[in-house]
Amino acid sequence: MNHDSLPAYGLWTLVVINSAVFIIFAYSFTKPMSPRDWRSFGGFSAFIVALFTEMYGIPLTIYLLSGWLQRRYPGLDPLSHDAGHLWWTLTGRQGNPHFGVLHILSNVLIFAGFWLLATAWHVLYTAQRRRQLATTGVYARMRHPQYIGFIAIMLGFLLQWPTLLTLLMFPFLVWMYVFLAHQEERDAEREFGDSYREYTARTPRWIPHSSGASPAPHARA
Repeated sequence: MNHDSLPAYGLWTLVVINSAVFIIFAYSFTKPMSPRDWRSFGGFSAFIVALFTEMYGIPLTIYLLSGWLQRRYPGLDPLSHDAGHLWWTLTGRQGNPHFGVLHILSNVLIFAGFWLLATAWHVLYTAQRRRQLATTGVYARMRHPQYIGFIAIMLGFLLQWPTLLTLLMFPFLVWMYVFLAHQEERDAEREFGDSYREYTARTPRWIPHSSGASPAPHARA
């Protein structure tokens, strides 16, 4: 194995910069205020820090799998940066993993997730200022677009750079977002009553109908 080139890991400046960029982006698109908002944002932030720590800092997953990887793929340098794209490595693909289908799909999911966060926040912020429910824009298609946005971003990163820790964190965080969504719905029903029940009757919680949904006169997440 040749490690004379630039190191693939121990790049803590990149860990800090990349973590900060994605966390700040998420913060600017969600503006957490309530304890529930902070739990949602905090779980996502923990995922991002764990991801970039392994991507550029300490490749714990690669260390744990290095013996098996070298036996399974003779000639592979497990500490090269490309080897960290485990889906690419495990399928025996050659060449630059950044041009693989999964990497491209991961970029689409990450972009779509941030787009959802941004567009949902604009609608939600306007509705909250008016003390209404958010049922226009993306909220006319699904009831929890911000949580879907967080999940899409995390799934995108798992397709791009899976680690044992983030693979363990992902189902827990999805469960947390589902739990928080149910809490929000109970609170919204108490506050808005029939208006919210009418909204939920025509708007799916997670997966939008192909035909869309007509907005309600009031609404929130």
